[in-house]
Amino acid sequence: MKNFWEQPQDMTYTAATDLLSIPLPELLSQARRLREAAFGSGVELCAIINARSGNCSMDCRFCSQSRHNPTFVEVFELLPSEELRTRILALAETPVAKIGLVTSGAMLSGREFDRLCDVLLSLPADVLPRVCVSLGRLEQESLDRLAAIGIRRYHHNLETSEAWYPRICSTQTWRQRRDTVERVVRAGMSPCSGGLFGMGESWEDRLDFAFSLRELGVRYIPLNFLNPHKNTPLASMTPLEAEDALRIIAVFRHILPEATLRICGGRPLVLGKRQREMFSAGANALMTGDYLTTSGYGIQNDLALLDELGLEPLPCAHA
Repeated sequence: MKNFWEQPQDMTYTAATDLLSIPLPELLSQARRLREAAFGSGVELCAIINARSGNCSMDCRFCSQSRHNPTFVEVFELLPSEELRTRILALAETPVAKIGLVTSGAMLSGREFDRLCDVLLSLPADVLPRVCVSLGRLEQESLDRLAAIGIRRYHHNLETSEAWYPRICSTQTWRQRRDTVERVVRAGMSPCSGGLFGMGESWEDRLDFAFSLRELGVRYIPLNFLNPHKNTPLASMTPLEAEDALRIIAVFRHILPEATLRICGGRPLVLGKRQREMFSAGANALMTGDYLTTSGYGIQNDLALLDELGLEPLPCAHA
């Protein structure tokens, strides 16, 4: 058997392709060793706040918040400042390392952006480092402003490979998404950038996507699995099998051995009763609680799962 495990940080595209034919138990066994070597028994938990919902001008084919897709999700503008602050402080009382503020739309700008910055500035000094934001395709000046306030991590997904992306969205290009990630780096923040699997993409697309993230130096990678929403163009897609999702996680762990791989949307549907195997596949982070428009698992349930597996939640990272 060819040894694929010598220097995974230098893994070539050809070697990554070879991973697809390795029996899943063997692949997961090595992925677990890679996770433990990089992160021990620690798992980073995050939770998100849907701070502005729906009516998005983007036409992403998977998204229930796009105004192009008649999904009837709740629509509201940026939450009132005091409510937003209260919800941040409530999550700060839990063991989550990161508290994500997520807004719908191409970008948060104008008065709403100014108001959000005021909320961030009002947070206690020990809470602010735990907050990360996902505010869309911001320009450099706005990203620099967030960094100056003290935001250390900014989320902006690439979603999929550059080749497959035009089948998913036409109102923003993949290159524009990548440019935003590069602006985040220039601002001195760490990009959190991953994507969504199960949208009809091939394994070649998945590998291309992983190598794009490696090339950009992304260290925090959310992995989502499509939960087909009624009345979206991808509503008829069949959800991924758990084995496929686990192999995706394991392959990403081999290509990106020191990256934080966070399992996010679609976890209840796709992994279900096999969730404990995501750590064997190389995941070292979870989004806990509810997602933007679908239900997730409560924080206490996820803490119980970690305890059962001998894992422990990590404190806030300084990035």
